Amino acid sequence: MTSPKILAIGGAHVDRRGRMTAPFVAGASIPGSMSEEVGGGAFNALRGAVRRGATGALMSVRGGDAAGDAVASEIAANGIEDLSAIFLDRATPSYTALLDRDGDVVAALADMSLYELAFAKQLRRAKTREAIAGTDAVLCDANLPEAALTRLGEIADKPLFAIAISPAKAVRLAPILGKLSCLYMNRREAAVLADVAADSTPDAFARGLRATGLMRGVVTAGGSSVFAYDAAGLIEITPPAPRWIVDVTGAGDALAGVTTVALLRGLPLERALREGIAAAVLAIESASAVPDLAQADFDAALALVPQAREMA
Repeated sequence: MTSPKILAIGGAHVDRRGRMTAPFVAGASIPGSMSEEVGGGAFNALRGAVRRGATGALMSVRGGDAAGDAVASEIAANGIEDLSAIFLDRATPSYTALLDRDGDVVAALADMSLYELAFAKQLRRAKTREAIAGTDAVLCDANLPEAALTRLGEIADKPLFAIAISPAKAVRLAPILGKLSCLYMNRREAAVLADVAADSTPDAFARGLRATGLMRGVVTAGGSSVFAYDAAGLIEITPPAPRWIVDVTGAGDALAGVTTVALLRGLPLERALREGIAAAVLAIESASAVPDLAQADFDAALALVPQAREMA
């Protein structure tokens, strides 16, 4: 499969990031700057996948406001088919993050009420089944409410990939864990699903996640080792240190999108994950949540990613 077609269902909204230029002090006013771009877990991952050669379609929901217009423009600019529903009387969802001067998230506010209101109905439309029929795989995120995710698990007859988004939202995926081809999550999200402590061993995480029915998972931990498991076993890769850090936002989405494309092309998990990690490093080194992924830059980043280590 040289150019897989991926249907993304989930978040596509406005991301605002405030970057502090002085040390963070709780309760204080900190100098810094604010930037804004279109983001969302599913959309970020899909854009990364498209930049690695996939064909993309997006199904989301947005309002009839200026933010919604910005989302529509970004979808078109990336050559992605737009299957989203527009609610003229509603506000487009948004995510606002505050970053310290090292680029780490201090706090974030997610205004996602339209997702809660509208996604379940969208998943019941014949248009959704038609879109799934015309694609090679579906990539969703836990911005969808549980009812919508459950419905997606019922109608998706193609490989289904998912992004956990947050510990609070990851639990929404519980009804469809056994139907997922792969779930991308961080340690805190995985701990909630596996019912283990966040500092547990990779083997304990894998056992707990397998017990939920999830047969393949990828677990990240910032700059620490990434581990993943499937039917072939458990592997671990230590990401290379970024050459410079601009913004960590979007690194997990980049990993998810690029790893998914590689898996759909038939690469084994260890090789697909190395490509995903390379994309994540480039995201951290970029001011945008979705890095450019030009072939020369991607090859240079991939060369820095070590081979996977098999774990007992």
